[in-house]
Amino acid sequence: MANQLAMDKSFAINNLRAAGYSERRIAQTLGVSRGAVRRHLQAPKSNSTTAPTGSSEQAPTGPQDSNSTKAPTGSSGESQVPQATGVPVATGSQCEPFRELIVAKCEFGLSAKRIHQDLVADHGFGGKYWSVNRFVRSLGANHEVAFRRMEVEPGEELQVDFGTGAKIRNEDGTYRRTYVFRCVLSHSRKGYTEAVFKQDTESFIRALENAFWAFGGVPQRVVFDNAKCAVKTPDWYDPELNPKLVDFCKHYNCAFIPTRVRTPRHKGKVERGVDYVQENALRGHEFESLAAQNKHLAHWERTVADTRIHGTTCKQVRSDFETSEKAALARLPLERFGFYHEAKRKVSRDGHISINRSFYSVPPEYLGREVWVRYDSRLIRVFDASLRHITTHVVTERGRFRTDPQHIASEKISPIERGIGYLHGKIRLIGPQASRWADAVVAGRGVEAARVLQGVLAMSRKHSSEQIEQACQIAWQSGAINCRIIRTLLKRQSSASQTTMEFMEDHPIIRPIGEYANFIHEKVQEGIYQ
Repeated sequence: MANQLAMDKSFAINNLRAAGYSERRIAQTLGVSRGAVRRHLQAPKSNSTTAPTGSSEQAPTGPQDSNSTKAPTGSSGESQVPQATGVPVATGSQCEPFRELIVAKCEFGLSAKRIHQDLVADHGFGGKYWSVNRFVRSLGANHEVAFRRMEVEPGEELQVDFGTGAKIRNEDGTYRRTYVFRCVLSHSRKGYTEAVFKQDTESFIRALENAFWAFGGVPQRVVFDNAKCAVKTPDWYDPELNPKLVDFCKHYNCAFIPTRVRTPRHKGKVERGVDYVQENALRGHEFESLAAQNKHLAHWERTVADTRIHGTTCKQVRSDFETSEKAALARLPLERFGFYHEAKRKVSRDGHISINRSFYSVPPEYLGREVWVRYDSRLIRVFDASLRHITTHVVTERGRFRTDPQHIASEKISPIERGIGYLHGKIRLIGPQASRWADAVVAGRGVEAARVLQGVLAMSRKHSSEQIEQACQIAWQSGAINCRIIRTLLKRQSSASQTTMEFMEDHPIIRPIGEYANFIHEKVQEGIYQ
């Protein structure tokens, strides 16, 4: 036999239904299932109500005062029934004796689990946790706090969101998925819509920038959720934004404010705006290209979205934007944002990094280290791990090297690379004769003079400045302007300076040869007789 409701709960269901309560709310209030409530309400009604089985008393018949209706008294005592007029009571709940205590704990902010623990520990409560949970939920329905609507001043806020766009039909019959970018100015509800293929950072920044230029100005702040294209690390108090988005906001002098995680109502104006685009502009449409879809969206924005009377503001969107908000937007910069790509590169052994198969130099102290590179169609900008700027290059052709002379280690620059002027300056340090001879070499041999001067500088490591000066004077007087003459003259000076020393037989510190002979003879004799 199926379970039947107690008489007190049957009366309570009838009274609550008469008061306008739904089946769900009746079930939550009385702690019974929705199916039981539905079966009771759908059961045929009789003219007289009998007492529970096993009772010899008949229920009173005839008209009665609804305010004096009471549940029958059984072995378990009386149970109050909620009246049709007044606050419903959780009839039959084990928590009813502790109502005031539970209400106080709920207002203090304690959870149902904590309230159940306190009731068991401090008041000997014998019910289950779910009984407390249902009772607290029934109380919460009467203490719900309304959401606060946030309205802003003109030009203050722009809300942004992504949704699913219409399909793109390819030539081979296949389809490609698109996404629709939607942004709404919070004051006038003026919107901008654009279809994109990806929800990446570049698509997001480009669409947002197009919206600024379509509006003819920049709002003070942009509100978006914590999508990866904009926020690297979500944090309600201190989110880490994508570096490209940070530069974009600096370029347009606006702020980017992410919403709380999993809280879409923080940008509720655009949440409904995306649904509006999908239902009104794109439902039932498919396009041959992304450009065709964007052309359709732009036409729909002008002829439908801008001309409607908004349900909240009760004003035409275009008229409200033109009269109250457009002038409040900040001025656009002179140029659009220079979007760049970003990548990490390791400096090779030759001191260069590779970008799109072209090669660019960095200072020698970064050899073998990783650097960050931001590049576009014009410039290559290199940064260290802390995003401090290192160097900038102009984009070169594929397969070419672009090397800054300052990035070459000094020990790797040959004297010939430094030029004749550098070599000539080194020769001047030797002396005036060498400088005069070097002038003659440069005048007589032109470009070839670099090797000649380098050879003379190499000789300065073995010979003194006086010797080189003397050789250069002779060479200049004789009109010799080659390195071989200087080398020959230095060799002659070396051979002339070498003198022979006569052997000295007598000297106070040198013993006579005879004494050495006697010493050796004595030692030999001692060795024979021992």
